[in-house]
Amino acid sequence: MSSTGDVPYMDACTLPSTARPLRIAEFDALFAATLHRTERVNARHLRLTLTGRDGLKETVRDLTDRESRCCSFFTFTVTPAGDQVVLDVEVPDTQTAVLDGLATLAAEAAPAAR
Repeated sequence: MSSTGDVPYMDACTLPSTARPLRIAEFDALFAATLHRTERVNARHLRLTLTGRDGLKETVRDLTDRESRCCSFFTFTVTPAGDQVVLDVEVPDTQTAVLDGLATLAAEAAPAAR
């Protein structure tokens, strides 16, 4: 995840700087509409449980596939679970600040999710 503002900018990201706010907005909208629960498994692993609209699994896979292409340090695992999608996000030890930023983005977008 790279951005301006509260989410740390990472030199490892290849997304053009003009596209970064749009990508952040995509994650923000996804979390605001679907985030049900967050769990920080450990410093390198964030688990997000999403619920909601039809096509959610495909939406999450599309977004995480595109994010993986520009920020290859992310490992995203998308697991359908009934009417929910579990999104596991893992990073190497050197990128935990980026995962912190993603966790903050999720919490701010969907403050009722726990």
